[in-house]
Amino acid sequence: MADFLEFAELLCLDALDRRESCGGHFREEFQTPDGEARRDDEHFAYVGAWEYQGMSKPPVLHKEPLVYEEVHMSTRSYK
Repeated sequence: MADFLEFAELLCLDALDRRESCGGHFREEFQTPDGEARRDDEHFAYVGAWEYQGMSKPPVLHKEPLVYEEVHMSTRSYK
């Protein structure tokens, strides 16, 4: 059970670190006037992996940029 709680804490940390709305990371403060998600591909177009540093130490975020050759990133509309 402790592993699940630690993982949940990390998911919350990752969601708070993303200053955008995208996919499952919808935040009310990052939406269009129509209520759609407002993405920030300039700062958040990456795959992230958090590295455990040990007890009482914050995890470290490692980023790998997303590079698409055949498709382009776009905002999804749920309307």
